[in-house]
Amino acid sequence: MARWRPRRTVKLYSTLREGHGASVVSWKRDSEQGLSRHLNDQWNMLHRHCADQSSHLRLGRLIHRLSHRDPGAQESALAELELATQLIRTGARVTFLPESKARTADLECLLGRERFFVEVTAMVGSAERTRLPFRGIALDKELGEEEDRGLILIHRVLARIQQKAKQLADYRDPVILSISIPRADLQGSKMSRREQIRLDLKVLAGSVTVLLTKLRHLSAVMISLWDVEQLPSKAATRLANVELVERTRHQRAYPRVRVLIQNAGATAPLTERQEEAFRQIL
Repeated sequence: MARWRPRRTVKLYSTLREGHGASVVSWKRDSEQGLSRHLNDQWNMLHRHCADQSSHLRLGRLIHRLSHRDPGAQESALAELELATQLIRTGARVTFLPESKARTADLECLLGRERFFVEVTAMVGSAERTRLPFRGIALDKELGEEEDRGLILIHRVLARIQQKAKQLADYRDPVILSISIPRADLQGSKMSRREQIRLDLKVLAGSVTVLLTKLRHLSAVMISLWDVEQLPSKAATRLANVELVERTRHQRAYPRVRVLIQNAGATAPLTERQEEAFRQIL
């Protein structure tokens, strides 16, 4: 198989994923260097596994989006390539669905005879975004600034879930929404100093759980947070529908936090086999 080469010289600095996850590094891709070694191996694996024409066309477009100046397009492409690779490693057969004006998911997957669909999205904001973008959210002096920023992030996650849920309403098989958040401060690709975001993960999981009661066509939401710090939780309860994995800051090749939130009232809930596959991804 011929190795993919860009047709023109492109200099790109972005967050790249290493191993099964990501480490934040600067990288340059040009006509001499081609893809980074990790992305080249990942793309070749997907190209071999997903042999249909639709998948090959979509993979070509994903690679092209890595050279896009929009950090949202770059991170979305990286997240889609990563998750597809991880699903294949769990034993799933993966097909990239064609991009069209119709509202469709990104991936169609089979585990044995069990079919499910996955929509992948990355949340990357802009430096021009105002600090308190939601009407009615004001700084609580008793809680402090840390909780305030965490609350804003939770509201943005809920808004993204509601937005994406609209395009997934017609599926009858299980549907999983995967959200990747490379920078919790949502400052886009600007080289500004990162704001430290501390987040109450139980509040996040609880808020998503409540929202899912209104979105019965969504089977589960998986959220990958790359640079958050967990706040001490004020709630002692543990939600039975939530699986959470937290890593130390030294494990930079993986998200700091991955959480899988299942919809207990889903029209098409995850099967045991599908649950196990996503636990492996966590």
